Amino acid sequence: MRAKITKRAVDATELRGTTYLVRDTEVKGFVLVVTPAGAKSYAVDYRAGSGRGSPKRRLTIGKHGSPWTPEIARTEAKRLLTEVAAGRDPAAARQEDRKALTFGALIDLYLAEGAGHKKASTLKADHGRIEHHLRPLLGKMRADRIVRADVERMRNTVAAGKTAEQIESGQKRRSGSMATGGKGVAAQCVALVSAIFAFAVERGLYVDNPARGVKKAPVRKVERFLSEAEIARLAEALDAEAQRSGNPYPSAAIKLLLLTGCRRGEIVNLHWKHVDFEHECLRLPDSKTGAKIVYLNAPARALLQEIPLMAHNPRVIPGMRADTASAAIENAWERIRPAASLAGVRLHDLRHSFASVAAAGGLSLPIIGALLGHKHATTTARYAHLSADPLRTANEAVGARIDAAMSRKSEADPAADAAHLPLRRSGAREPRLV
Repeated sequence: MRAKITKRAVDATELRGTTYLVRDTEVKGFVLVVTPAGAKSYAVDYRAGSGRGSPKRRLTIGKHGSPWTPEIARTEAKRLLTEVAAGRDPAAARQEDRKALTFGALIDLYLAEGAGHKKASTLKADHGRIEHHLRPLLGKMRADRIVRADVERMRNTVAAGKTAEQIESGQKRRSGSMATGGKGVAAQCVALVSAIFAFAVERGLYVDNPARGVKKAPVRKVERFLSEAEIARLAEALDAEAQRSGNPYPSAAIKLLLLTGCRRGEIVNLHWKHVDFEHECLRLPDSKTGAKIVYLNAPARALLQEIPLMAHNPRVIPGMRADTASAAIENAWERIRPAASLAGVRLHDLRHSFASVAAAGGLSLPIIGALLGHKHATTTARYAHLSADPLRTANEAVGARIDAAMSRKSEADPAADAAHLPLRRSGAREPRLV
Protein backbone atom coordinates (compact mmCIF):
# COMPACT_ATOMS: atom_id res chain seq x y z
CA MET A 1 0.00 0.00 0.00
CA ARG A 2 1.37 3.40 -0.99
CA ALA A 3 0.23 6.79 0.24
CA LYS A 4 1.62 9.97 1.64
CA ILE A 5 1.90 9.26 5.35
CA THR A 6 -0.13 11.95 7.10
CA LYS A 7 -2.12 11.99 10.32
CA ARG A 8 -5.32 11.50 8.34
CA ALA A 9 -3.81 8.52 6.52
CA VAL A 10 -2.58 7.00 9.78
CA ASP A 11 -5.97 7.41 11.45
CA ALA A 12 -7.69 5.88 8.41
CA THR A 13 -5.64 2.65 8.45
CA GLU A 14 -7.70 -0.48 9.03
CA LEU A 15 -6.88 -3.68 10.88
CA ARG A 16 -5.91 -6.77 8.89
CA GLY A 17 -5.11 -10.30 9.79
CA THR A 18 -1.40 -9.73 9.23
CA THR A 19 1.10 -6.92 9.63
CA TYR A 20 1.20 -4.63 6.61
CA LEU A 21 3.06 -1.51 5.48
CA VAL A 22 2.05 1.89 4.23
CA ARG A 23 4.92 3.16 2.06
CA ASP A 24 5.36 6.90 1.90
CA THR A 25 5.11 8.39 -1.60
CA GLU A 26 7.22 11.38 -0.66
CA VAL A 27 10.29 9.80 0.98
CA LYS A 28 11.38 6.46 -0.44
CA GLY A 29 12.03 3.99 2.41
CA PHE A 30 9.82 5.75 4.96
CA VAL A 31 7.06 3.35 6.05
CA LEU A 32 4.21 3.01 8.54
CA VAL A 33 3.97 -0.47 10.10
CA VAL A 34 0.48 -1.58 11.17
CA THR A 35 0.08 -4.78 13.21
CA PRO A 36 -3.04 -6.99 13.56
CA ALA A 37 -3.42 -5.65 17.11
CA GLY A 38 -3.66 -2.12 15.77
CA ALA A 39 -0.21 -0.91 16.86
CA LYS A 40 1.27 1.66 14.47
CA SER A 41 4.90 2.62 14.23
CA TYR A 42 7.18 4.46 11.85
CA ALA A 43 10.26 2.84 10.31
CA VAL A 44 12.76 3.21 7.51
CA ASP A 45 13.70 0.47 5.00
CA TYR A 46 17.14 0.55 3.36
CA ARG A 47 19.99 -1.61 2.08
CA ALA A 48 23.15 -1.79 4.22
CA GLY A 49 25.67 -1.28 1.43
CA SER A 50 25.65 -0.63 -2.28
CA GLY A 51 24.15 -2.95 -4.85
CA ARG A 52 21.11 -5.17 -5.01
CA GLY A 53 22.89 -7.94 -3.13
CA SER A 54 23.26 -5.82 0.01
CA PRO A 55 21.21 -6.99 3.01
CA LYS A 56 17.91 -5.25 3.66
CA ARG A 57 17.37 -3.51 6.98
CA ARG A 58 14.32 -2.08 8.70
CA LEU A 59 14.99 0.35 11.52
CA THR A 60 12.10 1.38 13.75
CA ILE A 61 11.86 5.11 14.37
CA GLY A 62 9.15 5.06 17.02
CA LYS A 63 5.51 4.36 17.81
CA HIS A 64 2.83 6.66 16.43
CA GLY A 65 1.96 9.28 19.02
CA SER A 66 3.86 11.88 20.98
CA PRO A 67 6.57 12.67 20.11
CA TRP A 68 6.39 10.80 16.81
CA THR A 69 3.99 12.54 14.45
CA PRO A 70 4.14 11.75 10.71
CA GLU A 71 6.07 14.98 10.04
CA ILE A 72 8.67 14.44 12.77
CA ALA A 73 9.06 10.76 11.83
CA ARG A 74 9.54 11.72 8.15
CA THR A 75 12.29 14.18 9.13
CA GLU A 76 14.03 11.45 11.16
CA ALA A 77 13.69 9.05 8.21
CA LYS A 78 15.43 11.57 5.96
CA ARG A 79 18.28 11.90 8.48
CA LEU A 80 18.73 8.14 8.70
CA LEU A 81 18.66 7.73 4.92
CA THR A 82 21.31 10.45 4.64
CA GLU A 83 23.55 8.31 6.90
CA VAL A 84 22.90 5.31 4.65
CA ALA A 85 23.86 7.36 1.58
CA ALA A 86 27.11 8.27 3.35
CA GLY A 87 27.92 4.57 3.75
CA ARG A 88 26.88 4.14 7.39
CA ASP A 89 24.49 1.54 8.79
CA PRO A 90 22.11 3.17 11.34
CA ALA A 91 20.82 -0.19 12.58
CA ALA A 92 24.33 -1.43 13.34
CA ALA A 93 25.12 1.88 15.04
CA ARG A 94 22.02 1.53 17.22
CA GLN A 95 23.04 -2.00 18.22
CA GLU A 96 26.48 -0.66 19.08
CA ASP A 97 24.86 2.06 21.18
CA ARG A 98 22.91 -0.54 23.12
CA LYS A 99 26.08 -2.53 23.81
CA ALA A 100 28.13 0.53 24.80
CA LEU A 101 28.66 1.33 28.46
CA THR A 102 26.53 4.02 29.95
CA PHE A 103 28.22 6.24 32.52
CA GLY A 104 26.08 4.52 35.14
CA ALA A 105 27.51 1.14 34.11
CA LEU A 106 31.02 2.63 34.14
CA ILE A 107 30.39 3.85 37.70
CA ASP A 108 29.45 0.30 38.73
CA LEU A 109 32.62 -1.06 37.12
CA TYR A 110 34.72 1.57 38.89
CA LEU A 111 33.19 0.79 42.29
CA ALA A 112 33.72 -2.94 41.75
CA GLU A 113 37.26 -2.85 40.40
CA GLY A 114 38.77 0.63 40.67
CA ALA A 115 37.99 1.91 44.16
CA GLY A 116 39.50 -0.80 46.34
CA HIS A 117 42.27 1.53 47.55
CA LYS A 118 39.83 4.00 49.09
CA LYS A 119 38.92 4.23 52.77
CA ALA A 120 35.46 3.16 53.88
CA SER A 121 34.61 6.75 54.86
CA THR A 122 35.70 8.02 51.42
CA LEU A 123 33.66 5.35 49.65
CA LYS A 124 30.63 6.29 51.72
CA ALA A 125 30.99 9.90 50.61
CA ASP A 126 31.52 8.77 46.99
CA HIS A 127 28.32 6.71 47.07
CA GLY A 128 26.40 9.77 48.22
CA ARG A 129 27.75 11.92 45.39
CA ILE A 130 27.10 9.16 42.86
CA GLU A 131 23.50 8.43 43.83
CA HIS A 132 22.42 12.02 44.43
CA HIS A 133 24.29 13.81 41.66
CA LEU A 134 26.22 11.74 39.10
CA ARG A 135 23.67 9.05 38.22
CA PRO A 136 20.76 11.48 37.84
CA LEU A 137 22.76 13.89 35.69
CA LEU A 138 25.14 11.66 33.70
CA GLY A 139 24.19 8.05 34.41
CA LYS A 140 22.10 7.36 31.28
CA MET A 141 24.57 8.93 28.84
CA ARG A 142 26.96 6.79 26.83
CA ALA A 143 30.26 7.13 28.61
CA ASP A 144 32.25 7.38 25.37
CA ARG A 145 30.12 10.32 24.25
CA ILE A 146 30.48 12.41 27.39
CA VAL A 147 32.48 15.53 26.62
CA ARG A 148 33.88 18.34 28.71
CA ALA A 149 30.73 20.43 28.23
CA ASP A 150 28.63 17.64 29.82
CA VAL A 151 30.88 17.58 32.88
CA GLU A 152 30.70 21.37 33.13
CA ARG A 153 26.89 21.28 32.95
CA MET A 154 26.86 18.70 35.74
CA ARG A 155 29.18 20.92 37.81
CA ASN A 156 26.97 23.97 37.29
CA THR A 157 23.79 22.07 38.15
CA VAL A 158 25.23 20.73 41.40
CA ALA A 159 26.75 24.10 42.29
CA ALA A 160 23.32 25.70 41.85
CA GLY A 161 21.84 23.22 44.33
CA LYS A 162 19.39 21.71 41.84
CA THR A 163 20.19 18.14 42.95
CA ALA A 164 20.13 18.89 46.68
CA GLU A 165 17.46 17.30 48.85
CA GLN A 166 14.72 19.68 49.81
CA ILE A 167 13.16 19.67 53.28
CA GLU A 168 9.56 20.84 53.40
CA SER A 169 8.59 23.54 55.86
CA GLY A 170 7.99 22.02 59.26
CA GLN A 171 9.59 18.70 58.24
CA LYS A 172 12.34 17.37 60.49
CA ARG A 173 15.73 16.55 59.03
CA ARG A 174 15.98 12.81 58.70
CA SER A 175 18.90 10.95 60.20
CA GLY A 176 21.87 10.15 58.00
CA SER A 177 23.55 12.17 55.30
CA MET A 178 21.64 14.69 53.23
CA ALA A 179 22.34 15.49 49.60
CA THR A 180 23.59 19.05 49.47
CA GLY A 181 24.65 21.23 46.59
CA GLY A 182 27.01 24.15 46.33
CA LYS A 183 30.43 24.88 44.90
CA GLY A 184 32.26 22.54 47.27
CA VAL A 185 30.08 19.53 46.40
CA ALA A 186 30.31 20.39 42.70
CA ALA A 187 34.12 20.42 42.89
CA GLN A 188 34.08 17.02 44.60
CA CYS A 189 31.76 15.65 41.90
CA VAL A 190 34.10 16.84 39.15
CA ALA A 191 37.02 15.17 40.94
CA LEU A 192 35.05 11.91 41.22
CA VAL A 193 34.06 11.94 37.53
CA SER A 194 37.73 12.52 36.67
CA ALA A 195 38.76 9.57 38.86
CA ILE A 196 36.19 7.30 37.18
CA PHE A 197 37.36 8.24 33.68
CA ALA A 198 41.03 7.97 34.70
CA PHE A 199 40.26 4.38 35.73
CA ALA A 200 38.56 3.77 32.36
CA VAL A 201 41.54 5.22 30.46
CA GLU A 202 43.93 2.96 32.41
CA ARG A 203 41.77 -0.02 31.45
CA GLY A 204 41.97 0.96 27.81
CA LEU A 205 38.24 1.58 27.53
CA TYR A 206 38.70 5.18 26.39
CA VAL A 207 41.57 7.34 25.25
CA ASP A 208 40.61 10.61 26.91
CA ASN A 209 39.32 11.90 30.24
CA PRO A 210 36.64 14.56 29.55
CA ALA A 211 36.81 15.83 33.16
CA ARG A 212 40.48 16.72 32.91
CA GLY A 213 40.90 20.47 32.89
CA VAL A 214 37.35 21.23 33.99
CA LYS A 215 37.65 24.21 36.31
CA LYS A 216 36.36 23.84 39.82
CA ALA A 217 34.64 26.82 41.34
CA PRO A 218 36.86 28.42 43.99
CA VAL A 219 35.68 27.39 47.44
CA ARG A 220 36.51 29.52 50.42
CA LYS A 221 37.22 27.09 53.21
CA VAL A 222 35.95 28.38 56.52
CA GLU A 223 38.52 27.39 59.13
CA ARG A 224 37.77 28.39 62.68
CA PHE A 225 40.57 28.70 65.23
CA LEU A 226 39.90 29.02 68.93
CA SER A 227 41.54 31.81 70.88
CA GLU A 228 43.08 31.19 74.31
CA ALA A 229 39.99 32.71 75.95
CA GLU A 230 37.72 30.40 73.91
CA ILE A 231 39.85 27.36 74.83
CA ALA A 232 39.47 28.31 78.50
CA ARG A 233 35.67 28.55 78.14
CA LEU A 234 35.61 25.23 76.31
CA ALA A 235 37.58 23.47 79.07
CA GLU A 236 35.21 24.84 81.70
CA ALA A 237 32.15 23.70 79.72
CA LEU A 238 33.67 20.23 79.17
CA ASP A 239 34.27 19.74 82.87
CA ALA A 240 30.75 20.91 83.67
CA GLU A 241 29.27 18.51 81.09
CA ALA A 242 31.18 15.55 82.52
CA GLN A 243 30.05 16.39 86.03
CA ARG A 244 26.44 16.98 85.02
CA SER A 245 26.05 13.84 82.90
CA GLY A 246 28.21 11.51 84.99
CA ASN A 247 29.73 10.31 81.69
CA PRO A 248 33.41 11.31 81.42
CA TYR A 249 34.02 9.89 77.96
CA PRO A 250 32.55 12.50 75.54
CA SER A 251 34.31 15.38 77.31
CA ALA A 252 37.57 13.42 77.38
CA ALA A 253 37.27 12.69 73.66
CA ILE A 254 36.77 16.37 72.83
CA LYS A 255 39.77 17.33 74.98
CA LEU A 256 41.88 14.74 73.14
CA LEU A 257 40.83 16.23 69.79
CA LEU A 258 42.17 19.60 70.90
CA LEU A 259 45.34 18.27 72.56
CA THR A 260 46.39 15.90 69.75
CA GLY A 261 45.02 17.49 66.57
CA CYS A 262 43.52 14.10 65.67
CA ARG A 263 40.49 13.67 63.47
CA ARG A 264 37.22 12.74 65.14
CA GLY A 265 37.28 9.15 63.85
CA GLU A 266 40.83 8.61 65.08
CA ILE A 267 39.79 9.34 68.67
CA VAL A 268 36.33 7.78 68.59
CA ASN A 269 37.80 4.52 67.20
CA LEU A 270 40.92 4.56 69.41
CA HIS A 271 41.66 1.28 71.23
CA TRP A 272 43.82 0.96 74.33
CA LYS A 273 46.19 -1.30 72.42
CA HIS A 274 46.98 1.70 70.19
CA VAL A 275 48.14 3.78 73.19
CA ASP A 276 51.88 3.44 73.79
CA PHE A 277 52.56 5.09 77.16
CA GLU A 278 56.17 3.94 77.16
CA HIS A 279 57.01 5.80 73.96
CA GLU A 280 54.41 8.53 74.59
CA CYS A 281 52.46 8.15 71.39
CA LEU A 282 49.39 6.67 69.69
CA ARG A 283 50.11 4.01 67.09
CA LEU A 284 47.10 4.21 64.79
CA PRO A 285 46.88 1.21 62.43
CA ASP A 286 44.71 3.19 60.02
CA SER A 287 43.65 6.77 59.35
CA LYS A 288 42.65 8.94 56.41
CA THR A 289 46.29 8.86 55.26
CA GLY A 290 47.08 5.33 56.40
CA ALA A 291 48.89 4.07 59.48
CA LYS A 292 50.48 6.85 61.51
CA ILE A 293 52.01 7.77 64.85
CA VAL A 294 50.52 10.58 66.94
CA TYR A 295 52.90 11.97 69.55
CA LEU A 296 51.38 12.68 72.96
CA ASN A 297 52.20 15.84 74.86
CA ALA A 298 52.15 15.86 78.67
CA PRO A 299 48.51 17.05 79.05
CA ALA A 300 47.32 14.42 76.57
CA ARG A 301 49.20 11.68 78.41
CA ALA A 302 47.78 12.81 81.73
CA LEU A 303 44.26 12.85 80.32
CA LEU A 304 44.60 9.32 78.91
CA GLN A 305 45.82 8.07 82.27
CA GLU A 306 42.75 9.58 83.95
CA ILE A 307 40.20 8.02 81.58
CA PRO A 308 38.56 5.03 83.29
CA LEU A 309 38.85 1.67 81.56
CA MET A 310 35.52 -0.02 80.89
CA ALA A 311 35.56 -3.73 81.60
CA HIS A 312 35.48 -5.98 78.53
CA ASN A 313 35.62 -2.97 76.20
CA PRO A 314 38.86 -2.33 74.25
CA ARG A 315 37.93 1.24 73.29
CA VAL A 316 39.35 4.34 74.95
CA ILE A 317 36.02 6.09 74.30
CA PRO A 318 33.58 3.18 74.69
CA GLY A 319 30.19 2.93 73.04
CA MET A 320 27.09 1.10 74.15
CA ARG A 321 28.64 -2.16 72.95
CA ALA A 322 32.25 -3.28 72.83
CA ASP A 323 32.14 -3.57 69.03
CA THR A 324 30.74 -0.11 68.38
CA ALA A 325 32.15 3.40 68.66
CA SER A 326 30.58 5.99 70.91
CA ALA A 327 27.91 8.16 69.32
CA ALA A 328 27.55 10.37 72.42
CA ILE A 329 30.25 12.85 71.41
CA GLU A 330 28.01 14.70 68.91
CA ASN A 331 25.12 14.95 71.37
CA ALA A 332 27.46 16.25 74.06
CA TRP A 333 28.98 18.76 71.63
CA GLU A 334 25.57 20.24 70.91
CA ARG A 335 25.26 21.04 74.63
CA ILE A 336 28.87 22.07 75.19
CA ARG A 337 29.13 24.46 72.25
CA PRO A 338 26.46 26.95 73.44
CA ALA A 339 27.62 26.59 77.04
CA ALA A 340 31.09 27.75 75.93
CA SER A 341 29.68 30.46 73.62
CA LEU A 342 31.22 28.77 70.56
CA ALA A 343 28.37 29.13 68.06
CA GLY A 344 29.21 27.62 64.68
CA VAL A 345 32.36 25.85 65.88
CA ARG A 346 32.68 22.28 64.60
CA LEU A 347 34.51 19.39 66.20
CA HIS A 348 36.93 19.43 63.26
CA ASP A 349 37.79 23.04 64.11
CA LEU A 350 39.59 21.70 67.18
CA ARG A 351 42.12 20.13 64.81
CA HIS A 352 42.55 23.50 63.11
CA SER A 353 42.99 25.11 66.53
CA PHE A 354 45.79 22.65 67.38
CA ALA A 355 47.54 23.67 64.15
CA SER A 356 46.99 27.37 64.80
CA VAL A 357 48.60 27.15 68.24
CA ALA A 358 51.54 25.30 66.68
CA ALA A 359 51.94 27.93 63.95
CA ALA A 360 51.66 30.83 66.39
CA GLY A 361 54.36 29.16 68.47
CA GLY A 362 56.80 29.39 65.58
CA LEU A 363 56.72 25.76 64.40
CA SER A 364 57.48 25.26 60.72
CA LEU A 365 54.86 24.01 58.27
CA PRO A 366 56.65 20.65 57.76
CA ILE A 367 56.64 20.09 61.53
CA ILE A 368 52.94 21.00 61.77
CA GLY A 369 52.18 18.68 58.85
CA ALA A 370 54.03 15.84 60.57
CA LEU A 371 52.11 16.41 63.82
CA LEU A 372 48.79 16.36 61.98
CA GLY A 373 49.73 13.40 59.79
CA HIS A 374 49.33 15.25 56.50
CA LYS A 375 50.38 13.27 53.46
CA HIS A 376 50.98 16.28 51.21
CA ALA A 377 52.64 19.58 52.02
CA THR A 378 49.88 21.48 50.20
CA THR A 379 47.42 20.33 52.86
CA THR A 380 49.46 22.05 55.58
CA ALA A 381 49.90 25.21 53.48
CA ARG A 382 46.48 26.47 54.62
CA TYR A 383 48.12 27.34 57.97
CA ALA A 384 50.90 29.41 56.41
CA HIS A 385 49.25 32.73 57.25
CA LEU A 386 49.14 31.78 60.93
CA SER A 387 52.93 31.44 61.11
CA ALA A 388 53.14 35.21 60.67
CA ASP A 389 52.38 35.68 64.37
CA PRO A 390 55.97 35.01 65.55
CA LEU A 391 57.20 37.19 62.67
CA ARG A 392 55.00 40.01 63.89
CA THR A 393 56.36 39.54 67.40
CA ALA A 394 59.94 39.68 66.14
CA ASN A 395 59.14 42.68 63.97
CA GLU A 396 57.62 44.50 66.95
CA ALA A 397 60.77 43.79 68.99
CA VAL A 398 63.02 45.16 66.23
CA GLY A 399 60.84 48.25 65.87
CA ALA A 400 60.85 48.84 69.63
CA ARG A 401 64.67 48.70 69.78
CA ILE A 402 65.04 51.10 66.87
CA ASP A 403 62.49 53.46 68.38
CA ALA A 404 64.31 53.36 71.72
CA ALA A 405 67.61 54.14 70.00
CA MET A 406 66.03 57.02 68.14
CA SER A 407 64.62 58.42 71.38
CA ARG A 408 67.99 58.21 73.12
CA LYS A 409 69.66 60.07 70.25
CA SER A 410 67.26 63.01 70.47
CA GLU A 411 67.99 63.36 74.19
CA ALA A 412 71.77 62.96 73.86
CA ASP A 413 74.41 65.68 73.77
CA PRO A 414 74.87 66.85 70.14
CA ALA A 415 78.57 67.42 70.82
CA ALA A 416 78.96 63.83 71.91
CA ASP A 417 77.14 62.61 68.82
CA ALA A 418 79.39 64.78 66.66
CA ALA A 419 82.41 62.96 68.02
CA HIS A 420 81.16 59.84 66.22
CA LEU A 421 80.78 61.54 62.84
CA PRO A 422 83.48 60.99 60.17
CA LEU A 423 85.99 63.89 59.82
CA ARG A 424 86.49 65.77 56.55
CA ARG A 425 89.71 67.56 55.63
CA SER A 426 89.44 71.35 55.47
CA GLY A 427 88.69 72.58 52.00
CA ALA A 428 87.63 69.14 50.82
CA ARG A 429 84.90 69.15 48.22
CA GLU A 430 81.49 67.67 48.92
CA PRO A 431 80.93 64.44 47.07
CA ARG A 432 78.90 64.87 43.92
CA LEU A 433 76.25 62.47 42.78
CA VAL A 434 76.59 61.37 39.19
